[in-house]
Amino acid sequence: MTSESPAPDAASGQGPLAGVRVLDLTSVVMGPLATQILGDLGADVITVESRDGDINRTMSRGPARGLSGVSLNLLRNKRNATIDISHPDGRAALLRIASGCDVFVTNLRPRSLRRAGLDYADLTAVQPSVIYCQANGFPSDSEEADSPAFDDVIQAASGVPDLMHLAGLPPALVPMLLADKVCGLVIAYAVIAALFHRERTGQGQRVEVPMIDAMRAFTLVEHGGSAITRPPRGPAGYPRILTPLRSAAATKDGWIALQPHRDEQWNALVRAAGLDDLAGDPRLGSRSLWREPGFGYATLSRVLATRTTAEWLAFCSEHGIPAAPAASLDDIIDALPEAEHPSGRYKVIPPPARFSATPASVRRPAPLPGQHTYEVLAEAGLTPEQIASLEQAGVLRSPGEAAAR
Repeated sequence: MTSESPAPDAASGQGPLAGVRVLDLTSVVMGPLATQILGDLGADVITVESRDGDINRTMSRGPARGLSGVSLNLLRNKRNATIDISHPDGRAALLRIASGCDVFVTNLRPRSLRRAGLDYADLTAVQPSVIYCQANGFPSDSEEADSPAFDDVIQAASGVPDLMHLAGLPPALVPMLLADKVCGLVIAYAVIAALFHRERTGQGQRVEVPMIDAMRAFTLVEHGGSAITRPPRGPAGYPRILTPLRSAAATKDGWIALQPHRDEQWNALVRAAGLDDLAGDPRLGSRSLWREPGFGYATLSRVLATRTTAEWLAFCSEHGIPAAPAASLDDIIDALPEAEHPSGRYKVIPPPARFSATPASVRRPAPLPGQHTYEVLAEAGLTPEQIASLEQAGVLRSPGEAAAR
């Protein structure tokens, strides 16, 4: 995609999931991110939204009512039907759509799914080989199964504030929807794995992704550390990551982050800054940085203050030291490609995985609420008269209703 990309084209591109149809009954960020990924990979994603509209449509300003800056990318490559599934006819319509789908993804809580008549047994009754993916805050067999869970709650429950505390900082949360996005990735790979199994065996299955399990596993990759062994050989937490001195450091004219990982790289850095007395200092060895990182990062700050960012980038390139300037969010957004949306131009966040034979692509712009309701229901076999009856009963939200609000 170039910096002046054309409008997304529904007919272009055949990603690795082309031919897979996904019924998306998710909301906010976690589930919609997962289904965005599936859509980018070529799946036909049909999102069924409540008549009130999803929260992500109002999470920031956007070019039209019902389209926020967040939803412009989060809802791309999807068709949208707005159906009141609490109404018996709305539920029946949803199941008609489900009968033609390969995957069902939801983040409704277990009690809500049972009340709506949309649990695994209900879906397999209309599509026996369905991949049924249920993502909630907590495991369905736990006491907290029906407890509400948002990103803040799951970050706290998975130890993020404790990491901040161990790093000598206030017990804050990471300033991004970390849990939502981590779990969205887990949902996406879990669905793809289940599809692969079905391709080999013909067997569908129920997949459950509890947010708390996904985030605990994510947190403990490195921070389980010495506490993972039995008996523990040390406290939890990875020391190099937990030092509050680990940060982008000031140069003469900006900020930079770099990570020397060999003894000779440390020696080159301190000599370049005129700190020859530190060359060969055992506290700056790669193993010492893992055990006692404070001195290493304090030294790095002294070193980097002696030259400009450009000078250090050239130096690091010459010596094979991983380095990058600290970019601003505005700079990152400015560098993104642009595309046309019917509501106006926007910046496209490109699919991050690159395939040589089946490239991911942005084929459809984010839809307005209910934009494809009639199209999707007609594909599911409903007649124009049946669709009109649902609309008269207030089960559907018409495509123009959002713009009129």
